[in-house]
Amino acid sequence: MNTVPSSTFFSAPPDWGWLIVFYFFFGGLAGGCYFLAVLIDFFGRDEDRPLARLGYYISFPCILISGLLLTLDLQRPLRFWHMLIESNTYRPIFKYWSPMSVGSWALLLFGIFALLSFLGALVEDNRLAWPAGRKIRPPTMLGRMIGLIGGIFGFYVAGYTGVLLAVTNRPIWSDTPLLGMLFVVSAASISAALMILLAQRSRWTMPGLVALHRIDTWVVALEFLVLIGVMISLGPVFRAWLNAWGLLLFFGVIVVGMLIPLALYWRREWLGDRNVTTAATLVLVGGFILRLLIVFSAQGV
Repeated sequence: MNTVPSSTFFSAPPDWGWLIVFYFFFGGLAGGCYFLAVLIDFFGRDEDRPLARLGYYISFPCILISGLLLTLDLQRPLRFWHMLIESNTYRPIFKYWSPMSVGSWALLLFGIFALLSFLGALVEDNRLAWPAGRKIRPPTMLGRMIGLIGGIFGFYVAGYTGVLLAVTNRPIWSDTPLLGMLFVVSAASISAALMILLAQRSRWTMPGLVALHRIDTWVVALEFLVLIGVMISLGPVFRAWLNAWGLLLFFGVIVVGMLIPLALYWRREWLGDRNVTTAATLVLVGGFILRLLIVFSAQGV
């Protein structure tokens, strides 16, 4: 019995390349690291504050890189500002029905909150002489408000790319309702992994690192389950995805990025002191391959 192909097979691809792959990757790190840093600030202990600051140190540069990559992909940088400012009246323009418009404003506003938290972290580390900067760090009321609102924007930015793909009417991207969830969970896993890697090299003592490592274990497991859900929800389209990209999906994403890290998390004696860093590195590699796979696979079918 022949299966009728999805209508998304008859739409034109957006011609996205490596810039968008890296944009998705750094955007996920920016939103994920900020959100984790806020959670540590709000619910962690005082001795966990260096770990929260590390999250802010990662988030702001990553959102800058992400925005730069997006602008470069547009080829004409003014196109980005045209999504924010009306070219004729120079007034702000916001189209709530447009994912591109909402996403552009979310990136801009999140960047502002990421900058504030970045500066506050520098002040708390005595790397920036700005006494007023201590007021924008929790536990002050202003610091909590910045963290709360910034965390919401960070969560949105982490999953926004998946939502954006879902409205493009391309095979795979718009054939599953779980792509946004997959990007959110993946952003959390790669962000925790990068924070673990950098914390291992830090001069600060970070007791919360053990808890973050434990959280990343469960997040990677959840990511694996969500990915299975994505595969099932694709229906007949999954067969086309598997035929063209099955080896990279299985070995690059599932085995390297999920199953081996989970095995290393739960069998800590395998590599000794290198268990944690190896697992975190593989999670990052798998997260990047996942984005590469999603971006290129839907444009080649």
